[in-house]
Amino acid sequence: MDNINVESVEKECGALGGLFQAIVNDMKCSYPVWEDFSAKATKLHSQLRTTVLAAVAFLDAFQKVADMATNTRGATRDIGSALTRMCMRHRSIEAKLRHFTNALMESLITPLQDRIEDWKKTANQLDKDHAKEYKRSRHEIKKKSSDTLKLQKKARKGNTIYSQYYYEMVSITTNLGNLFCEIGSQTTHV
Repeated sequence: MDNINVESVEKECGALGGLFQAIVNDMKCSYPVWEDFSAKATKLHSQLRTTVLAAVAFLDAFQKVADMATNTRGATRDIGSALTRMCMRHRSIEAKLRHFTNALMESLITPLQDRIEDWKKTANQLDKDHAKEYKRSRHEIKKKSSDTLKLQKKARKGNTIYSQYYYEMVSITTNLGNLFCEIGSQTTHV
């Protein structure tokens, strides 16, 4: 294995490490956006609850007007029954709004708030683990490359034992480089 291949392996591994780091940084930069979204969704939920309560109070008062018109004599009975039907339709809208408000809190806001903290911890742990593994692997590659270069120099001098060691070190360095690239590609898929 010559210097060009070692440099190529190191370059590819560096690119994979950089890609992983970019993904983790994107995750870390997205936290304020998710927290803002969660805060705005909570505010929307609060306003919708207030709207539902106001709608219930309005529809109760409206129903009293409809009942009063229905219980009178004359043509106002027809108006009262029309008002009652209208009130019933609006109560179904109020029920759907109440259902949406509850679903917003139970299915979006609460799970999102629970997951944001988990995402932060996971991203930080991934970053730490990757940095440690990346440094360790780069150190091993550099050490193996250095050992290979030493054996290569000795092999050029004509010593057959060193030639055998050289070819073994080339094999080990190649396998280690491939392993390091696999580690880099696996961490980018996490």
